[in-house]
Amino acid sequence: MKVLLIPDSFKGSMTAVQVARIMENCVRDIFPSSSCLSMPFSDGGEGALWVLKNHVKGSEKIAAATDALKRPIDAPYFCFEGQKSAWIELSQTAGLLGIAHEERNPMQTSTWGTGKMILHALDQGCRKIYLGIGGSATHDFGTGIISALNGLFFDAKNNKLRQGGGFISDLSRIDLSEVDPRVFQTEWIVACDVNNSLLGSSGAAQTYARQKGASSEMIEQLEKSGAQFAKVVMKQFGIDIKPVKGGGAAGGVAAGLYGLLNAKIEKGFDLLAELTSLHNRIAEADLVITGEGSFDSQSLFGKLPYNVAQLTSKSKTPTLIMAGQSSVGRVHSWPHVEVNKIQPNEMPLEEALKRGEQNLTTKLMAVLANLKTNN
Repeated sequence: MKVLLIPDSFKGSMTAVQVARIMENCVRDIFPSSSCLSMPFSDGGEGALWVLKNHVKGSEKIAAATDALKRPIDAPYFCFEGQKSAWIELSQTAGLLGIAHEERNPMQTSTWGTGKMILHALDQGCRKIYLGIGGSATHDFGTGIISALNGLFFDAKNNKLRQGGGFISDLSRIDLSEVDPRVFQTEWIVACDVNNSLLGSSGAAQTYARQKGASSEMIEQLEKSGAQFAKVVMKQFGIDIKPVKGGGAAGGVAAGLYGLLNAKIEKGFDLLAELTSLHNRIAEADLVITGEGSFDSQSLFGKLPYNVAQLTSKSKTPTLIMAGQSSVGRVHSWPHVEVNKIQPNEMPLEEALKRGEQNLTTKLMAVLANLKTNN
């Protein structure tokens, strides 16, 4: 039996790589003669580099860049073999993981370091940039990236604005005249796994800024910054970025690059599925096992296990979704998909997060043993 293992991370408990290793051990215990293909996966944000390095021809490059507070770091990205293209993960430079909790402040954090990494990729000859934008600590609408590429942002008194989303409320003019000309000869694709627009109750500030360290007052200010940024982009470039689907992702980076660099916004999972030939790997599998920390009604709007189940629905390949918690018993009317919650009913969440490995092993072993018995 050929088994494809394609989990996401169980946030707060296990990485996708750890989950895949546990899954493989369980499969080999119950089905010792099976062959397993382990593909810990990503929806285009954090974890995409691992997927590409292990399943796509190319090489990792290291760029001198900065973190979200503009402190010097070295950061990796991926260059595709035989192509003038690169995958850059915004979280490597502007991510929450590199910022201590008490340092988080989306009024001041910047995507400048991501721009420095982009320049490194341009120097390598890349003219197609995939930008995965999950996990950001920033809310600067991509102005840090543009600044690193020599773009300039001014207030009404013609003063150059400081870095960070909090200052964009004073934006009056954008000057792209000094931007590296290679930037406008490059195809930009933003890998985005959310649909939030830039402004409003489901926009960037209201939805995501608090987890980046914003107070209620900061959220209000960042909303004003977003509105002002959209106003100036419309006035100067004739592009309305307010209704752009996914434009609110990563503190408005998606909307900013859409408006200023003509970037396309595409689903990260779909991009990675195409780049890794995932459809072919699913077609060869007899069983697919996926999973994430929490599988609920929101997961049905495009989280990784749901996306995997959509692909397997074409071939009706049996698919197991293993979830830390789950409020969804079935996925539509797909008989080939089975959802299993690994957290015991009597176990508090805090304890379940600590015992994720044990809970996943116990539940998956039981599910696989039942599958063996019934087949």
